[in-house]
Amino acid sequence: MKSHARVVIIGGGVVGCSVLFHLARHGWTDVVLVERDELTSGSTWHAAGGMHTVNGDPNVAKLQKYTISLYKEIEELSGQATGVHLTGGVMLAATQARLDWLRGMVAKGRYLGIELEEISPREAGELMPLIDPNEFVGAVRTVVDGHLDPSGVTHAYAKAARVLGAEVERFTKVEDIVRREDGLWRVITNKGEIVAEHVVNAGGLWAREVGRMVGLELPVLAMEHMYLITEDMPEVAEWNKKTGTEIIHAIDFDGELYLRQERGGMLMGTYEKACKPWSEFSTPWSFGHELLEPDIDRIAPSLEVGFRHFPAFQNVGIKQIINGPFTFAPDGNPLVGPVRGLPGFWSACGVMAGFSQGGGVGLALANWMIHGDPGADVWAMDVSRYGDWASMAYTNARVRENYSRRFSIRFPNEELSAGRPLKTTPIYDLLSARGAQWGAAYGLEVPLWFAPEGVKDEFSWRRSTDFPHVAEEVRTVRERVGLMEISSFAKYRVRGEGAQAWLDRILACKLPKPGRMTLAPMLKEDGRLIGDFSLANPGDGSWFIAGSGIAEHYHMRWFEQHLPKDGSVMVEALGLKLTGLSIAGPDARRLLQKVTRADVSSEAFKFMDIKRFDIGMASCLVGRVSYTGDLGYEIWVAPEYQRHVFQTLLEAGEEFGIGLFGSRALNSLRLEKNYGSWAREYRPIYGPLEAGLDRFVAYGKQADFIGKQAALAEREQDGKLRLCAFVVDTDDADVIGDEPIWFESEVRGWVTSGGYAHHSGCSVAIGYVPKEVADVAGAFEIELIGRKYKARLQKVPLFDADQRRLRG
Repeated sequence: MKSHARVVIIGGGVVGCSVLFHLARHGWTDVVLVERDELTSGSTWHAAGGMHTVNGDPNVAKLQKYTISLYKEIEELSGQATGVHLTGGVMLAATQARLDWLRGMVAKGRYLGIELEEISPREAGELMPLIDPNEFVGAVRTVVDGHLDPSGVTHAYAKAARVLGAEVERFTKVEDIVRREDGLWRVITNKGEIVAEHVVNAGGLWAREVGRMVGLELPVLAMEHMYLITEDMPEVAEWNKKTGTEIIHAIDFDGELYLRQERGGMLMGTYEKACKPWSEFSTPWSFGHELLEPDIDRIAPSLEVGFRHFPAFQNVGIKQIINGPFTFAPDGNPLVGPVRGLPGFWSACGVMAGFSQGGGVGLALANWMIHGDPGADVWAMDVSRYGDWASMAYTNARVRENYSRRFSIRFPNEELSAGRPLKTTPIYDLLSARGAQWGAAYGLEVPLWFAPEGVKDEFSWRRSTDFPHVAEEVRTVRERVGLMEISSFAKYRVRGEGAQAWLDRILACKLPKPGRMTLAPMLKEDGRLIGDFSLANPGDGSWFIAGSGIAEHYHMRWFEQHLPKDGSVMVEALGLKLTGLSIAGPDARRLLQKVTRADVSSEAFKFMDIKRFDIGMASCLVGRVSYTGDLGYEIWVAPEYQRHVFQTLLEAGEEFGIGLFGSRALNSLRLEKNYGSWAREYRPIYGPLEAGLDRFVAYGKQADFIGKQAALAEREQDGKLRLCAFVVDTDDADVIGDEPIWFESEVRGWVTSGGYAHHSGCSVAIGYVPKEVADVAGAFEIELIGRKYKARLQKVPLFDADQRRLRG
């Protein structure tokens, strides 16, 4: 075994072998994979081997499509059969709500290049002869679905990597990982030590143990997962003989089942409600090519549905029940990317759908390691989406819930309850007493809307019980003054003698003068957006940044990666060390003046000013800015004073008809201003010109900010896309994101977000289209729940287009 390597990959499952192959294919051949046992030990060898392109996140779906397209290449390069069977499949709907969800998947497929087609239950029965069409209301036919040989695919990755010059060390157990003073890593094994620049944790079932070696507690948990294999079935034999093809895949979402042919019988797997974690606190190193004891009683309710939906199963014996552990993150997506605070340490774990996602994970991580960028939008898989708040107990609760709901519908207005509440602000109880309906963002409870007594959310793809109450919250803001809790924003303080020069390089904006704020795009080297913030210069020698709360860990990783080595700059994520409130509406100034001695007149406190002054008895940092697009103020205060400031504003606001509003009303308000948001309109695949943020980029400033040359090139070449707003002629539903945008009978773009603009009385969608059609008053349509609705470009904001209210 070599003593030095550029990269050491820990774990010889399908993910680790994919990372090995992709690094070698990029030309990094000084790479070694170490596996404590044989390749595929752990979860890989007993996987059901299914693969599909469909995913709720379109960017993950792209990587799944890539993964499946890769199998032919690695088979040819390695000479190792992968056992790929592209049978196609059907996804079945037993309820109208499920059929509406499937129609949304078909629509996404139109702009992703994934072939999907809605069919009737009878047509589904003609394609998959084992179903009872009478049990279903609709179905979708898929093309690029199938199954493979898990062991064959894993060995094909490994052999292809060896052909390209990489190395594999089996029966090599990692016992410790130590970072040296020079930044290199010592990977200590039972066969010696390897010193490496990079270490990849692809430990699978042992990912937690590998993480703990470097002081990291990863949010992953293994769950027992069962599937059964039947005896030979005459219906299968008859179909094979008649058509010369296998029986295609089927996913019965409402039965929580997936099915495929296995030799002369069928394989049926289930994500049962009565799920069971495996080895909750630590994974024994002695576990390997072993299975767990089957528990057919636990999956019996799902099987009963399966036998009703697929009657042929009632007449056949069960040959084998497979029960093995698979690892999951709290949301079911992988944990991929560089780990904050551990330069050179990478995560590639929690990939429960390894044969659909493993290739994409390997590609993204190899790109990231070599080029500094994953080369795709992998936000949904980024390990940074979880912070230190994702404890073992939280992970356990969320993974159980996610597993038990894996095939359940998640409606756009549905909030899941496991692991909550975890983080709350000092006014949580006060807001709850006023009817707050809660969501969670980055572990923090966030008020979504305020319900009168006896009213609750009814989950739906269409407008629901919150609709009139959110409308009233919007009316309060636009006509009087609204009060909102905004602690969920990420807050950062930047200090040090080098702070100004550092900010001038890391942010693309012109830095504000003391007492002023500005919007601040942050770019990658390729000129694409990696962040959007408000940057404030309070004038006390420090800088204040506010941004998306869900991206706090993500952005802190970026900040820390680019800090100067001399300690001249310090960046602190303030979290709940600083809490926030916002007031907005035509009476916001009169309210603020009533609770402070400071002069907050329009002349003394201009739009985008920031000042520190007392509200009531508490010192606050107040910025004249509001995401509502209305006259408004953001108020930042130490948590011990938040209750006081909240109650002071409420009491003083009674004469103005003050009311509380939540994030759903905020969404409605920002849509009227064509305001985008992080992880929707602003993502690392869009440039500032495309996203409409170019007016905040200081192209001519002297500082050579990150991405400057690429941003200048984008401006010169005029980009490819444009972010546009549309008014949509819907009836009882609104877009939520990822719907296709049609232009003259052709899909030309996609929706990033939207909703109902209550003050303007219309449905709004925001999305990207090619620049060639962005200014054409042509025949736009947006597809929503199986129908196409007329949409017209809304070039100017629906509300306060001349910004008189905002700046007045």
